[in-house]
Order: sequence, then structure tokens, then C-alpha cells
Amino acid sequence: MKKFNKISTKIKILGALLLALMLSVIITTIYLNQQNVKDALVVNIVGKQRMLTQKISKNIFYIHYSSNKDYYELNSAVDEFINGLNILKHGSPYKGISPVPTQKIAAQLTEVSTLWNMFYEEIQNFKLYSNSNDIHKEAQLNAIVTSIYKDNTILLDNVDKLVTMYTDYSESKTEYIKTFQYSSAATLAILFLYSLLQLRVIESHVDEFMEYSKMLMNDGNGLKLTPISIEAESEIIEVSDTINCFIKKINSAMDHSNEALLQSQKASQKLEELTDEFDTILDELKDKSLASKHLNNSENIVIESTEDLINSTRRLQNLKLELEKLTKSCNSASM
Repeated sequence: MKKFNKISTKIKILGALLLALMLSVIITTIYLNQQNVKDALVVNIVGKQRMLTQKISKNIFYIHYSSNKDYYELNSAVDEFINGLNILKHGSPYKGISPVPTQKIAAQLTEVSTLWNMFYEEIQNFKLYSNSNDIHKEAQLNAIVTSIYKDNTILLDNVDKLVTMYTDYSESKTEYIKTFQYSSAATLAILFLYSLLQLRVIESHVDEFMEYSKMLMNDGNGLKLTPISIEAESEIIEVSDTINCFIKKINSAMDHSNEALLQSQKASQKLEELTDEFDTILDELKDKSLASKHLNNSENIVIESTEDLINSTRRLQNLKLELEKLTKSCNSASM
């Protein structure tokens, strides 16, 4: 858990998420746009199939009711329709067109193929009887043309359905692209706001730490230092723990120095009391030379001890001053 509470880890994770999302949006959008281009090509082929059925019927009617027996346009339209139907069924690697995309379109395409086979057979019969010398060919041709007219309407309706299916499929992809782009934009906005929030939290933690550092720097009264307590990222906590450890050592040293100074002052007071008592005894024993001599020696010892304690007291006071200087230096270093 500490690993994910590091500032560097948070920045890396947010950066990776933003980069991954942006790359996915770009790649997916490019891919879907390419698919839309291919879908538009397929819709164009299906729309052309509808036009070709009408062109085929028109050429048959023209040939039947005129003396012109030119089948070039008719054959060209038939070949183009067959080629388009094969592309819709099996796709075209050369044009980048995939086979039938959905089961529903496949079923409708099968229906169109079945109707086309019947329609194609009637076209071949029309061409056969048109070039025949049979005396009954006119009646047969009229029957074929009537059947072609009727079947062309059915074929045209089914091709229209196929066009609608492909159009709807293409539009659904377009809607998917829009939905994906909107959702990606919303996700990017959320990540961006979350990043700003995390940066603001990190900034507040740093500000809190800096305020504490300024407080340490301005606290020159020689009292105990208060350890910092902050809920923040692991880097800031590690620095805080280091400063707190140093503060504890300084406070401990100051406690020991204050205690020693207090004990020294008490000892000095006791010795002063003893000196006063010896002065009283000396006054009473002025006429006793031997006793006076020994008492003078004792007094000298007491005085020397008092001077030593006074010197010790001064040294402890100097130690306290040095510790206070160290505290101020620590405050300055923490800034």
C-alpha cells in the first residue's frame, strides 16, 4: 500500500492511464474510420446492384421492342451484378472488404442470390429465344418479358432491403464511434480532474510541511520542539520521520542538561548553607587555635568544592546554550 502512496507512483500511474487512454482513442478512431470507409464502399456496391437490376430490365425491354439485338450493355450489366454479388458474399482482399458482417444480412443476401438465379435464368432464356427462328418465339418472349418485369420488382425490393441493412449497419458503427469518442472524452476529463485533485492534495501536504518548517525556524524560545504529525505521501512522511527523530534527540539532550543544571544548583545551595554553618562555628571557636586550624582547612575544602560546583553549573549552562543553538540550527536546516 505504501508503494501506491508515493508521489512518484501516483504521477506514473496517472500518466500511464492518460497515455493509454489517448492512444486507445486514437487507434480505435483510426480503425473505425477505416472500417467506415470500407462500409461506405460496400453500401455503394449494394446501391449499384439496385441500379443494375433496373438497367438489365430496361435493356431487355429495349431489345424486345426494337430491332436492335445488341447484348453488350445487357451482358455488361449482368457481369457487373454477378461480380458485385460475389464481393458481397465473399469479400474482396484487394479492396479491403470483409465478408458478410452479420447473420441477418447474410440471410437477406442469400434471398437476393436465390432471386437473382431465377432472374438470370430468365435473362438467358430471353437471349436464347431472341435469336431463335421458332415461329412461336414471340409468345414465349412475351411471357419471358412479363415474368422478368414481375421478378425484377421482387428482386428490386429485396435489394432495397439489403441496401437498408448495410446502411443501418454502417450508421450503427458511426454511432458507436461517436459514443466511444464521447465516453473517452468524459473519461479523459475525469482523469484530468482526478489528476488535479491529487496534485492539490500533494500541494496541501507540502504546504503543511513547509508551515511546520517555518514554525521550527521561528521558535527560538528554547522550549521543547514539537514533533511533526502529518498524513501525507510516503516521501514526505519519510522526511518528517527523519526530522522527528532528530527533534527527539535534541529534546532528550535538553531534558538531561536541564536536570543536571537543576541538581547542580541544589548542590550549590546546600554547600552555601554548610559554609554559613561553618562561619558560625568559627566565630564560636576563635580562641581555640588547633580547632580553628582544622576548621579553616575544612572551610577551604568546602569553598573549593563550592567553586567546583559553580564551575560545573556554568559549564552546564554553556551546554544548554549550545543545545539551544543546535536547535535553531536544526530549524534553519529543516527549511
